[in-house]
Amino acid sequence: MMKRGLGLLLAVAVLLSFSGVANAALTTIGTATYGGHGYNLIYASDQHLVWLDYTRGYDGWFYQMSWAAGLNTAGVLTYHLNPGISVAWSGDWRLPNTVDGPYVWGHDGTTTAGYNITTSEMGHLYYTELGNKGYSDASGNYQSGWGLYNTSPFTHLVPGYYWSGTEYALSPGGAWGFNFGYGSQDVGFKDGDFYYALAVHSGDVGAPVPIPGALLLFAPGLAGIVALNRRIGRRG
Repeated sequence: MMKRGLGLLLAVAVLLSFSGVANAALTTIGTATYGGHGYNLIYASDQHLVWLDYTRGYDGWFYQMSWAAGLNTAGVLTYHLNPGISVAWSGDWRLPNTVDGPYVWGHDGTTTAGYNITTSEMGHLYYTELGNKGYSDASGNYQSGWGLYNTSPFTHLVPGYYWSGTEYALSPGGAWGFNFGYGSQDVGFKDGDFYYALAVHSGDVGAPVPIPGALLLFAPGLAGIVALNRRIGRRG
């Protein structure tokens, strides 16, 4: 009975270590050469997305859509993945997606526009994976420490509006955007507004994603449990 209990404890400890630290991990898996320069490829494990750490300058929505689609042309990007890394790509390079719906502004993350929204890919990146705060908290109050303070492992994110690839269905002239400066989501005019662009690609990284530091700290404790289990086994 003691052996089974220790074995169960060990299994649970391993599962908790991985699920508790690695779900929202951002990992640099290599680089892509674009325009003669190398830019990091950053894997978001919880969304199964690979981000290209390159910000394209201000432009209209149609031009940014065309730019992202052009990344899929052979030879535009040259990949240099880290040793041992493999990626099962799906779909194409594109602008990030947003959940579309009737325009409702809010603060608690349940609306289509406003603050603390994590249902869009950029909102999820800003709040959940990078751990930044919006200008407004969930109750609509100003909160200190808001803004794009945390960017690592990105080096080319800027605190401004970025286009998503999602059109606003209720108005053909609009598309959704996300402000990495304030943490807000809103609708912009395709022909009249000029936003930055960030490209993303769906995919799954095969291995090896580096082990989170917290798991490394927990490893000695796991080793102790294994040793104790062996001693008890010999006595039995």
